[in-house]
Amino acid sequence: MKRYFLIYFFLFTTILFAQNGQLWAGHFSYTNIQDMTQSNGRMYAAAESAIFSKSTITNELKTITSVDGLKPENITAICHSSDYGRTMVGSDNGLLIIVNSDNSIVNKIDIVEEATVQAAKKGINNIYENNGKAYISCDFGIAVFDLETLEFGDTYFLGPNGAEIAVIQSTIFDGYIYAATAENGIRRGLLTNPNLNDFNQWQEVYGGSWSGITTFSDDIFGVDNIGTVFRLTVGALPFTNIGSAAVDIRAANGYLVVTSESRVSVFDEDLFQVLQLNNIPGEDVTFTCATVVSGQIFIGTQETGVIESFIENISIRENITPNGPLHSSIFSLEKTRNDLWAVFGGYDYQYIPDYALKGISKLTPEGWINIPHEDVLDARSLSDIAVNPNNESEVYVSSYHNGLLELTDDIPVQLYDDTNSPLENQQLVPGFNNLRVNSLYFDDAGALWMTNDMTETPLRVFRNGNWTSYSFVDAISSPKSTQYQKMVIDRNGTKWIPSINSGLIGFNEGAGNKFIVIGDDDLGNLPNEYVKCVRIDNNNSLWIGTASGLRVLRGLNRFLTEDVLSTRAIIIEEDGLAQELLFEQNINDIEVDGSNNKWIATGSAGAFLVSPNGQRTIFHFTKQNSPLPSNTINDIAIDSRTGDVYFATDKGMVAYKGTATEPSGDLSNVYVYPNPVRPGFEGEVKISGLIDNANIKITDIEGSLVYETTSEGGTVLWDTTAFGKYKVASGVYMIFIASDDGAETKVKKVMIVR
Repeated sequence: MKRYFLIYFFLFTTILFAQNGQLWAGHFSYTNIQDMTQSNGRMYAAAESAIFSKSTITNELKTITSVDGLKPENITAICHSSDYGRTMVGSDNGLLIIVNSDNSIVNKIDIVEEATVQAAKKGINNIYENNGKAYISCDFGIAVFDLETLEFGDTYFLGPNGAEIAVIQSTIFDGYIYAATAENGIRRGLLTNPNLNDFNQWQEVYGGSWSGITTFSDDIFGVDNIGTVFRLTVGALPFTNIGSAAVDIRAANGYLVVTSESRVSVFDEDLFQVLQLNNIPGEDVTFTCATVVSGQIFIGTQETGVIESFIENISIRENITPNGPLHSSIFSLEKTRNDLWAVFGGYDYQYIPDYALKGISKLTPEGWINIPHEDVLDARSLSDIAVNPNNESEVYVSSYHNGLLELTDDIPVQLYDDTNSPLENQQLVPGFNNLRVNSLYFDDAGALWMTNDMTETPLRVFRNGNWTSYSFVDAISSPKSTQYQKMVIDRNGTKWIPSINSGLIGFNEGAGNKFIVIGDDDLGNLPNEYVKCVRIDNNNSLWIGTASGLRVLRGLNRFLTEDVLSTRAIIIEEDGLAQELLFEQNINDIEVDGSNNKWIATGSAGAFLVSPNGQRTIFHFTKQNSPLPSNTINDIAIDSRTGDVYFATDKGMVAYKGTATEPSGDLSNVYVYPNPVRPGFEGEVKISGLIDNANIKITDIEGSLVYETTSEGGTVLWDTTAFGKYKVASGVYMIFIASDDGAETKVKKVMIVR
């Protein structure tokens, strides 16, 4: 695979991330360890979307995420080269990421772009380094990568008649390169042979199915698919059996380490077993890999990340996994004043539930708190969160499989289902739960509204321990086959409920159980009856996201006086042509910030920030131009106090340090940050705690005006220039703030040191 690709774009984005890193923060899960690697003094672990390492010398723990430029598809392999100070990270789509010692990142897309290999066979299974070359075992064969030039060399298709076969792991021994394959035995070729890209130069030396191979202590060891480890230099003599299929075998700093899902076995250079670990007392974990550094053993698990212990004293253990949510793929978010809640289950585009138990996570000012899957009362497919605004210790989580989960002080205390509530279970298969609760929303009176999908009475309200149900039979044609997305409730108490196949449903019980259904006909003007999200902005307009674009419904008060409502597209001018904003885009979420700007999450095009009327696109963040780890944005949440914007994707969550905060009621809490502005600072001064439409004037100490603006929301920024022309000099600057009617004023100071 001799190809030469320009990497200017990737180097540019790496520099961009370095400059803007202070604007972003990463929130990734490190619990499901895919692979590990090691140097003489450091352990490296790869989770699904991020990596971390720990020094056994200084105990330094370091993470690398998309904020640093690491943006894999799904990590499948990792290998560290101490000679070159580079860490290679492999993905299931063939992307090879090089992390240099200075944390700069280079993406190698040669395998991804290889036209002769099927897309499903490009996954990287293992990376093995020898003499400046990395031998990358893939589902099609082996690719050779030069660590000095960072270029790919030959590709070995070593199957029968040159077929693509899955190579699980490779190693080099006694002048030969050995490849352990999933179905075609162990094959080898002479390393000095310049024609190894010819399949005829490879020989099958052992038949069968193999799950790993490694060189250790002047010998070569292979493990078959039932867990028997063989010494291959003595005619495939069985060495040991680990009881079940191996998931990892490696040589690590003088030890042979063999791992299955339930056992870790460690042998020294004399092939004496120095450790056999069959479980972690008090923990139900699945082992994925293990390695040894400086006499310490590091054990990777699917559920709890990395456990650090000692070969000579396994009873001393510590979990060294960086703080993060339970999983990187976050389905739904809910922001409260102090915390951010996240759930990971839900359903797919066709509303098929994710039946896995995945738990719940909460981001607090002190870090992440995780409620593991075994503690959620067997509630699966968790899809939405609602926090009682009058009592934040009371939290409800919808289950798209089991009902409604109630938590008190972060502890699940009750699961409401068809046995203890009016919620209906549509058992399509006898004995199989199909109780689909979704779309939780607290109204101003403290009542919890929700949808009970695929029933004739899908709208439910839970108030003071009592339940009320509302039928949709007279509103839509097939309520028993309809599913619903997250609703909102406007100031009149009207519920706006998106549906999968009946458009947007408006309902108000206070107006005589009035319904208005907005569809994709000429009257409703929706681009698609699959409505995915709705949000009310600061002008009392409803922004509607569908599977095929965006619409806006102006003047929500009209619901009470009119019987037919029509939506409008937002028409913008682009390249001199009139176009529809977000035409044909699959829109997953819309959020409104303190300045009435709209943050829009899409299913494949990243995230957009548009102006209050939608006529101007302020930002368009994608995986290619920002630290977003994916262009699939599942949900967005905004901290109205700080302006931070959280993007939940299928590959991890990042937060953008925005500035559009909600306006304050007065000027009593205005603050300026940073203050003082020290030499080298390249950002902007943030003036927060403002009221809306406040006039801000900044002058030097002699009274000369250097900046003036009007606030839209609770925060404004100053780039420390005099009207954008030049950087102001060192000194104290006065900030004069006044309400638009002059009734309230505030004076602050900021010191600038150049």
